[in-house]
Parts: sequence; C-alpha cells; structure tokens
Amino acid sequence: MFLDLMGVEVSHAASAKPTVQAVSLGLRAGEIGVLTGPSGCGKTTLLRAIAGLETVCAGEIRLAGTVVSSQRVHVAAEQRRVGMVFQDYALFPHMSVRDNVAFGLRQIPKGQKDQRIAEVLGLVGMAAYATRFPHALSGGQQQRVALARALAPKPHLLLLDEPFSNLDVEMRERLALEVRSILKEAHTTALLVTHDQQEAFAMGDQVGVMSLGQLDQWADGYTIYHRPASRFVAGFIGHGMFASARYLERDGAPWLATPLGAFGPTAAPTASSASASGECDMLVRADDVTLDPNSPIRAQLEQINFRGSEFIYTLRLASGDRVMASVLKHQGHVVGDTVGIRAELDHVVTFPRVD
Repeated sequence: MFLDLMGVEVSHAASAKPTVQAVSLGLRAGEIGVLTGPSGCGKTTLLRAIAGLETVCAGEIRLAGTVVSSQRVHVAAEQRRVGMVFQDYALFPHMSVRDNVAFGLRQIPKGQKDQRIAEVLGLVGMAAYATRFPHALSGGQQQRVALARALAPKPHLLLLDEPFSNLDVEMRERLALEVRSILKEAHTTALLVTHDQQEAFAMGDQVGVMSLGQLDQWADGYTIYHRPASRFVAGFIGHGMFASARYLERDGAPWLATPLGAFGPTAAPTASSASASGECDMLVRADDVTLDPNSPIRAQLEQINFRGSEFIYTLRLASGDRVMASVLKHQGHVVGDTVGIRAELDHVVTFPRVD
C-alpha cells in the first residue's frame, strides 16, 4: 500500500476519549480514496493526522513504505511531501494565479519552475488565467488554482478537505468529475473528505464511512452501497429503510420471509444477524421497490419528496413497516393513496432486529 493506516487513534487534549479510534485503511499508488460521514465523525481530524497536523496516540501511518506517524515517530508536516487543498482554497489574494502556484516551488531553478507552473496550469485548464488575481476568478476557477498549487511540488499524497462545499450543486458535481480526471491524469494518490455521498461515489476508487470516530467500512462504492458492513452504513448511504424479516429454511436453503414477500435462497452468512427465533431487519433501498398496480402487496403513501430526476415515496405497509420507493415519473398519486408495490432485491442484506 502507498498510504497505510494501521489502528490509528488521535486524541485532543480536551478529550479523554480518542477523537479517532483504531482506524485502518490503505490506498495503492494512484488511487483516490474518499472519507464520508456525518459532521463531527472524525474524518477531518484523520486527514490532519495524515498531513502531520495532528499527532497520533496509537497505531501508525505509513507513506510510501515509511512510518511518518506513530507513538514514537512524528515526521514534520513539511517533510512528508503531502499536498493539501482546503475548503476555503486558501489562495493568497495579493498574488496572481501564477505566483500562487509558484509558492511551493521556491527551491527549484527558474527554468524548471516556469515549466512546472505551465504544466499544472495546463492540467487544470487555467493557463489562460495565469496573470489574474483570485478575486477575479469564479469559485470553480479558484478551486482549480488551489489544486494546481497543491500538485505543483509533485506531492507523494494529495489531501482534500471538503474542497467543493463552497460551490453550488451543479458546479460541485461537474468539478468533482473534472478533479478526478485531473488526478488520474497526474497519477496522483489522493484522499478526500466530504459529507456528500454522491461526491464520494463520483470521486472515490475506495470509499470510507466514518461514525463517532470509527471507520465503519472501507471498500469500493459498489460494495458500500450494496453490501454495507454495519447498520449505520446501511442507513447513512442512499435512500433506504429497514423491514422486519424472519429467516426460514426451504429445501435446506435459507430464505427470508418479509411483509414484501419471500426472498431467497439468500446468502447463508447473513443468517448470523438473526436472533434465535430467526428475526432480523432487512435493508430495503428505494431503488429496490417499484409501483405495481397488480401487486397483492398494498401500502399507504405517507410522504412524497421531489428530487428533480425522481420522486421518493415513503410508504407504510399493513404490518406497520415503512419502505421507500424511487419513482421516475409523476403518476398523480397524493399522500393518503393506497398503491400496489413490488420489491426486487438483487442483494439481500440483514441486520440484528432493533425494537
């Protein structure tokens, strides 16, 4: 692994309990990792520890095979060859775009410096703005300059802390894809922090979900979405709810009986989440449920949320369980209507019952 964290814990002086607890993750060279989770979960603290701005009280951080943080080792931030892009861009307002990018290149000869500035400004599409000052740039353009400045010294690792949070939604989505393309073209290993799930999936080769200072899961986006490792990850990622279920056997194979019908044969390992009586909770995502007027399973429409490209229906079953359904087109339903629904689950995921 190019970046390797093993059992890392970080504490602040004001807190007896570690802010970050026993986090382990790895990134290969050229991969982009993303940490997401609710505010206060520890993702920015972990990023700062990797940068050398926080000390670790347990575990170790390795960068390119070298220990840079442990209980006995703390390599200074400026010696780690780690670049950082901040939420507020942190550009120098009195310097031109070119001079901002040149700031981290003061120790190299002028000819090499000019060549590197031209390279990174071309990479981020800002070559035509070299003489402009930050106040004359849009938010997206400032973000590209900040990225160019961080890439200019050819860091081992690039860290990005909520880099798109000051931009509007459309700009964020577009720039996230552009930044991913730029990092891939530059063969840069990067770790990004965001609270935006769509941004995490768009950017990351590997995605980590944090909660209360712990890393609940570290995997590719497909696995995070379809095979969440914890109930928190299942509830935090995507639109979904939990329906009551019971494991049973048919012809020696495990099945799942639910108010939405029977599903199976399901993967045997998930049966471990059931109680002695076989009871458990099954994750049902909005894209698992479709409207079907011919279905015998009926549900009352409790809420309609318009999401631009879709409607999210919240539905209450006769059992009292609630599920969501993703509806792509307006169908004239109103709150209070009873509709037929059908569930199609490609991935059956269960967790211990929560009363």
